Amino acid sequence: MMPRGTRSLEDLYENTEQVEEDITLYCLLMTSDPISFEEANQEEKWRSAMDEEIRSIEKNKTWELTNLPKGRKAIGVKWVYKTKRNAKGEVQRYKARLVAKGYKQKEGVDYGEVFAPVARLETIRLLISLAAQKSWKIYQLDVKSAFLNGFLEEEIYVEQPPGYVKKGKEDKVCKLKKVLYGLKQAPRAWNMRIDDYFQENGFEKCPYEHALYMKKETDGSLLYACLYVDDLIFTGNNPAMFEDFKRRMVKELEMTDIGLMAHFLGIEVVQSEKGIFISQSIYAKEILKRFGMEKCNPVTTPVETGLELRKNERGDIDPTYFKSLVGSLRYLTCTRPDILYGVGLVSRYMETPDQSHLNAAKRILRYIKGTINDGILYTKCEDCRLIGYSDSDWGRDLDERKSTTGFTFFMGDTAFTWSSKKQAIVTLSSCEAEYVAACSAVCHGIWIRNVLQYLGFPQVNPTEIYIDNRSAIALAKNPVFYERSKHIDTRYHFIREHVKNKEVELVSCRTYDQAADIFTKPLKHDVFSRLKTMLGMTKHGESSLRGDVEM
Repeated sequence: MMPRGTRSLEDLYENTEQVEEDITLYCLLMTSDPISFEEANQEEKWRSAMDEEIRSIEKNKTWELTNLPKGRKAIGVKWVYKTKRNAKGEVQRYKARLVAKGYKQKEGVDYGEVFAPVARLETIRLLISLAAQKSWKIYQLDVKSAFLNGFLEEEIYVEQPPGYVKKGKEDKVCKLKKVLYGLKQAPRAWNMRIDDYFQENGFEKCPYEHALYMKKETDGSLLYACLYVDDLIFTGNNPAMFEDFKRRMVKELEMTDIGLMAHFLGIEVVQSEKGIFISQSIYAKEILKRFGMEKCNPVTTPVETGLELRKNERGDIDPTYFKSLVGSLRYLTCTRPDILYGVGLVSRYMETPDQSHLNAAKRILRYIKGTINDGILYTKCEDCRLIGYSDSDWGRDLDERKSTTGFTFFMGDTAFTWSSKKQAIVTLSSCEAEYVAACSAVCHGIWIRNVLQYLGFPQVNPTEIYIDNRSAIALAKNPVFYERSKHIDTRYHFIREHVKNKEVELVSCRTYDQAADIFTKPLKHDVFSRLKTMLGMTKHGESSLRGDVEM
């Protein structure tokens, strides 16, 4: 039995929303930085970081000292510390952030609307793919104390920060004039501020991805900007626009010009003449170290062929430990589609994990150990056609007999989006399972087509989605097959409308050429390695191109 998790991890899982690709979870789980003011205050580097944060707060006129009104309660604040590293893992700077204890806010009193969009990771990869195909460089900006730039609508009071209580004014509190990190409305306030700035300066917001903006000049010059909270990347076809863009940003917001995109959300980015290579080798090493697998023996596949896992109501593994392991692996799938099926499989058993589930998760770590430098290489290509692959197993889940949907989409020679999920319904045949999978792929494909249309890369012809089941294709194309499909939920039949409107075309392919097969089942090493190469995966310094599909 594994040792019980710490209270901080338990609190983390109680207060962190469980969503895919959770950046917050990644950052919190992998930190070895100070966790208290008393600990940080013992080191000069952290004291300097806190001084810098206070200066930024004062410069932005974030608050004013005042007496606490009768009947009001001041919200507490705390310091959060983070060591910022570059793409090589070297320390760039030490960052201290003053954070309000937003979990003590009362809805309707201290806050109203809280939702704020962030870019999907697949949108970021799509932008990287397009930049590589057009030989564009991608640059990065970091907005200092971004949330402090957001305007506050509610009347909120917070305590004075630890270590910076004004002498002689110990009884005073801070009345916020601008947003502070940690407040529930902080992300929304910042997003509204930056959104207003973009639109006032000639940018258009993508209606299909609300964190993606485009500016188009009359001479055809384009600039794309993609926002993930306070991290911003931008690219385009006219470098002359970049300097003006950065100058305006500096004038409006305090920000750091990082230069070429090299380390973004824990993803390492290498831009060269060959293309753009993305990986997470530093993060992968941190995972191995955290879970004591630095010296493990590597394996050649992430999932053992013939593996059978079942739910166990009396799991003997600490769920908190197992969740932290699976959560760490999940973020690694940002650049490692080769482990997506395995991670999705073990994710089904996070409530009551047993030893077999832990062994399956640790096998993924052993596979990572032997492929630590693997990543995705996006290369130059004149063909900007969107192509998809859709696949499904049938009833492989032993507990519910549900199937697994897998799909991926390419722009050029490399995949930029991928998915592996257990289907919501039980299907009666492999044809039905493939049909349900194709529905998910078409949904995603239509969304991507819309984004590409906005970016100026319209898909003139129907998007081809390759499926290795002719019966499923016939079911989607011909409503005559009523007996085969009358029991399938109506929502899955929308695929027929998009096929009829020539937005997508379902094309038959051999199982040998089915790139999405890697997302639906365990595979032998030779098949797994071939499909991994088809996705565009390679080691740093090597090149990899997807082969043509044989009909």
